[in-house]
Amino acid sequence: MIKEELVNNNELIRHYSSDGKTILQIETGIEYLEAVDVIPCKYTYEETEHTLDTIQTNK
Repeated sequence: MIKEELVNNNELIRHYSSDGKTILQIETGIEYLEAVDVIPCKYTYEETEHTLDTIQTNK
């Protein structure tokens, strides 16, 4: 599940997976472990099936 939290005096929003998976930025197709955007956030995210262990194994 993607979690969001406000940071830096509510000026930024942090997106991350509560299950330790990467998140995919829909508009760009880029995967992140976490993403921090300015508010209002113009990006949307979805959780992938990739974990940090999967990414490190594939290198």
